Amino acid sequence: MTPHSEDRVPNIFHHAVRSAGAITIFIALVIMVASAIDKGPYIVVNTIVTGGMWALMAMGLALVFGVMNVPSFAHGEFFMIGSLVSFYVVTTLNEYLLRTSVPLLPVIIPLMGMFAACVAGCIAGALCEIMVFRPLRRRSQEQWVMNTFLLTLGLSIIMINGHQLVFGTEFKGIVSYWDFPSVEILGTYISFDRLFVFVLSVIAMICFWSFMKFSRSGQAIRAVSQDEAGALMVGINLDSIQMLTLCVSCGLAALAGASLLFMYPSYPSVGLGPLYNSWFIVILAGLGNVAGAAVGAFIVALFQILTTVYIGEGWGFVIPSALIILVLTFKPSGIFGSVVRGIHDK
Repeated sequence: MTPHSEDRVPNIFHHAVRSAGAITIFIALVIMVASAIDKGPYIVVNTIVTGGMWALMAMGLALVFGVMNVPSFAHGEFFMIGSLVSFYVVTTLNEYLLRTSVPLLPVIIPLMGMFAACVAGCIAGALCEIMVFRPLRRRSQEQWVMNTFLLTLGLSIIMINGHQLVFGTEFKGIVSYWDFPSVEILGTYISFDRLFVFVLSVIAMICFWSFMKFSRSGQAIRAVSQDEAGALMVGINLDSIQMLTLCVSCGLAALAGASLLFMYPSYPSVGLGPLYNSWFIVILAGLGNVAGAAVGAFIVALFQILTTVYIGEGWGFVIPSALIILVLTFKPSGIFGSVVRGIHDK
């Protein structure tokens, strides 16, 4: 093999990766259009709205994997924390509203609940970094991925049983956040809450992208994800960046749980379904690929909706699971070709 042919190999590989992602997106679009023609435009509307919901969870999971090499199986429990905090904030303020009359308070109460949930998720993430991951990182990094997998699995069990012990097993949910009429889009009626959650997810993704792209902290996170040793050499504080990463990841998960409280009432294991969806998306897009996770969320949402429409409600996880098996068999790095830093070493 000549030197020039060796230089062409990476280019051919990256071209194939981009082609695989583009082909997958094109096929998904064709399937969505065909199903919309067959069943109606509500397929498109539901895919867009549902995809926006799952993108928040998946981006946070991809971020913590890409930067910290932590396969978090407690990610769904931060979704649960968000739903629980939002429930108590919203119900408490609604009870206060019954005794007084404050203009605009009914409109901003849900926003206050979501904000409180996001803050609670960030705090919980910081506590996990300080009490769990940082001590392990300082003592040993051998078999890091397996150890953190077991740690997050243990955290999940502790948080689920802690919820059950302290708050009970009953469902804690609401019918809706806002008493506004549904909105008609392409002949499909979407509740105002679902539409707002989609808009919120888009705003959150834009803010997250801007933070990662333009802020110094976001650039530091990207530097650590690409080369931890190099980031340390240029003076980046790894402990601070890893804590910030976990805070952002858990905050996004808690925000998703709070915004979907009207669909997913808070109970001990409410985070399992969102966790499965997040892993479907992250594996499909490529481990640690945050941008790919946002795209993958809409693809997984499409297949879940089509499975529900054409096969039945109980089959919602079957087709995505089969899709993940195919991806792992033929494209282990995901359709966007992401490779997690140091994953083979750790």
